[in-house]
Amino acid sequence: MNFNHSFQKIKNHLFKKENIFYFSMIIIIFFLDRFSKLQILNQFNNNTVYINDFINFDLIWNTGIGFGLLSSNSILFYNLISIIIGLVVLILIYIFLISNKYEKFIYTLIIGGALGNFYDRLNYQAVPDFIDIHYKNYHWFTFNCADIFISLGIILILLKEIFKKNV
Repeated sequence: MNFNHSFQKIKNHLFKKENIFYFSMIIIIFFLDRFSKLQILNQFNNNTVYINDFINFDLIWNTGIGFGLLSSNSILFYNLISIIIGLVVLILIYIFLISNKYEKFIYTLIIGGALGNFYDRLNYQAVPDFIDIHYKNYHWFTFNCADIFISLGIILILLKEIFKKNV
């Protein structure tokens, strides 16, 4: 009986008018990420593309989590990380459903980006990262558009918590 009540509650949250708007944003973020990656994959010839003194496009295949952390050649480890990421996305969707409007916006950014990278993990068995920000010989981790949305969402969560504690 408790499971049916929980399922009904989730179903009611899922089809709220405001959630349809945020789900549309998630889809837009997902397709912006897909478009950027497809442009790089279709036009990239394994050379670094110089944009300016601070940004290059340099395709690398990331088998780890964000910014190449926990990269491994082990198929078992890769699959384990992929399962964990899939579960985290499902948990984020649940949290999104029960959140207020401001938090929904934050989770929209994170979920849209996470779905973009998760799709790549399933489709390519790695995530194409290509944005290389640097200053002279000092390089940040190579990342993609999905990582930008995920990072913005996490920064907004941190800012929300910082200002919530100070009020």
